[in-house]
Amino acid sequence: MRTNIGSQRPAVLGRRSLLRRSLLRGALGAGATVLAGVPVSGCSAPSPPRPASSPSARPATPALAEQSVLLAYFSRAGENYYYGGRNHLDVGNTEALAGIISTRVRCDVHRIEPADPYPDDYEQTVGRNVREQNTDARPAIANPLRSIERYDMILLGSPIWNVRAPMIMSTFTESLDFSGKTVLPVTTYAMSGLGTTELDYAASCPGATIGAGLAVRGEEVTQAGADVDAWLRRVNLL
Repeated sequence: MRTNIGSQRPAVLGRRSLLRRSLLRGALGAGATVLAGVPVSGCSAPSPPRPASSPSARPATPALAEQSVLLAYFSRAGENYYYGGRNHLDVGNTEALAGIISTRVRCDVHRIEPADPYPDDYEQTVGRNVREQNTDARPAIANPLRSIERYDMILLGSPIWNVRAPMIMSTFTESLDFSGKTVLPVTTYAMSGLGTTELDYAASCPGATIGAGLAVRGEEVTQAGADVDAWLRRVNLL
């Protein structure tokens, strides 16, 4: 049986690809600081640690003015799933969604890069993901962060592949100390919404509070502005 990696789908065709590239360039160039391996200076000091909670417990999030926010995401371009077919993406769905969020929220942005890039071919990526899930692999990260100490809130962005985030997200979370942080899952998907991200991050980010996540269907990323705004208001980031 073929395994669907879910959110690895193009959000646009033809002219929409140009819109996606234009949107991303504008988004990541306006107000968000892109990290290159280490956190940058200029963020507010972290607030006192908050107690951990289960994914079902979603306490109110302090106002944005009190928060120092990191948006860390993994995204894959190339051949993608699209309404049962395939199309090529120059910008991955999750990267496009991260661009939208970064135009609305004052945050630092870090793109998680695999040391061994995933294939451009969709079926090869499906196969690799299945092997990584079956072996509980931890794919190496080419640009690891040394610390997230300065941040109060971390938005973890990824596609959903076969019901969960790619295993490289576990590499990322397990390499850092999330104690006292608020973690918000952000996903793009085909059928599985947030997948198991809330439970997975609760396990791999001990001491963190797992807040309400955002899930956007891959084909609808470029039209997701209203949904993004509603979610940001829900978590008190707007």
